[in-house]
Amino acid sequence: MDTHLVKIAQNCLDAAYDKTMAFPEIVKTLIGSGFEGYVVDYRRNTTTYFLPEGDSVMLQNRTTHETVAAEFDKSAVAAHIKWAQANSPEYSYSAFCKNVKAAGCAGYIVSFSGKRVLYYGRTAETHVELFPQ
Repeated sequence: MDTHLVKIAQNCLDAAYDKTMAFPEIVKTLIGSGFEGYVVDYRRNTTTYFLPEGDSVMLQNRTTHETVAAEFDKSAVAAHIKWAQANSPEYSYSAFCKNVKAAGCAGYIVSFSGKRVLYYGRTAETHVELFPQ
């Protein structure tokens, strides 16, 4: 993948952790750069960004010591998503990651063209969240 696109992906990942860009702004930046989506894998501690042609880049997430809970608590995951969408002053992406892992979320898939995020647990249970309108 082009080094410029890798840098954009890394900047967006860092911005999520540093709270320098909100999710809608990160999505706009990634779409504007040609990305079609990304996958966060909490068990591997990675985020992979995809281009439509099939090229991708896998980046390391910031280190955490929490593991993914065995049971997927769909309502808890949904509540943490609402918290993230509200973007309140106490919100942080690091806390979101910690909280959804405790609720059994093993990762999530973001589809820009589908305008949705699919959250999944270790047993392949899912919760689909449409992008806010």
